[in-house]
Amino acid sequence: MKLFAALAAPLAVVGILVYGLYQKTDILSCFARGAKKGLHTAASMLAPLVLFFAVLGMFEASGGLDVLCHFLAPAAELFGVPREVIPLALLRPLSGSGAMTIFQQILSEYGPDSLAGRTASVIQSASETTFYTLAVYFGAVGISRQRYAAFCSLAGDLTVILSAGWLVRKLF
Repeated sequence: MKLFAALAAPLAVVGILVYGLYQKTDILSCFARGAKKGLHTAASMLAPLVLFFAVLGMFEASGGLDVLCHFLAPAAELFGVPREVIPLALLRPLSGSGAMTIFQQILSEYGPDSLAGRTASVIQSASETTFYTLAVYFGAVGISRQRYAAFCSLAGDLTVILSAGWLVRKLF
């Protein structure tokens, strides 16, 4: 299995090159066109990303996250979500790197086998960075009407958070 994993990428590249030569395709110009489209896509994603990270940084630095966690703690406890996991649950739909930092703090402070560590693990692995995904991918292709996508994605994130609290308590 390790050999297959090590050879998968090089074999795929060789396969694409051989197929292109067999089809008598100008592989270099195809690559250049694809790279050009990729650069345009990356450039179109830059503005939404900068705005997103600026707003997220201001929210965290202002203490808004701490205030929000304080008010949500009773409702989270009602659903079995440990108080320590609330910052992760709030940041996960917004920022993968911010959520990873909080996740690592939870694991180092409470341990991976604690209720908070297990619940955080489920949330981290089963949820998505919803707003990041919407901002980057929808911004890249120019979709401006994303209201229902955001609502459905956040409903999925909420389902993950509540299910994680309940399932971890029941299974462990």
